[in-house]
Amino acid sequence: MVAIDEAAALELLGQPVSFSTEDEDKRWLVHALSRSLAAEGISDDLIATLEEILSDRPCLPDSATGGRRLDSLLTRLGLPLPPRQRPKAVQPLACEEAKRITDRFRRATRQFLQIVPHRVAMYPTEELRLLLALRDEQPNPYEALSYLRRYALAIVALLDLMGDDEE
Repeated sequence: MVAIDEAAALELLGQPVSFSTEDEDKRWLVHALSRSLAAEGISDDLIATLEEILSDRPCLPDSATGGRRLDSLLTRLGLPLPPRQRPKAVQPLACEEAKRITDRFRRATRQFLQIVPHRVAMYPTEELRLLLALRDEQPNPYEALSYLRRYALAIVALLDLMGDDEE
């Protein structure tokens, strides 16, 4: 270690910093590599898995107000109420299927931890904390579908924050 006096330190700090073209090339390469890494994180497989887990929603017979309004109107007019259909039951996931989707989401979480700093302006601390908590959770087989839906929604929220990479 070398000790310098205050005058020498001020002289060194006062000198302009010059960057060579090699430094600029290195910056461009780091930027290009980080964008390449970011582009690799969102695969079609992940999108297909998200659609698979989120698309299987049961249909509800009535909306919050529309069905009741129609029922009251029909009752006032003395008309019979339409037959009600039971909501379609959501098929439970097989253990192997739940394990496959969970593994896919956990791989995506690892990738997001590397990619997110290069794709967002402000680091999404809360969203990543939730993603890590879901990654570490071990749900029982009866709660697999709801767990995977929460995990998928957390991933979708993070993808939404990252935005498109179209330039």
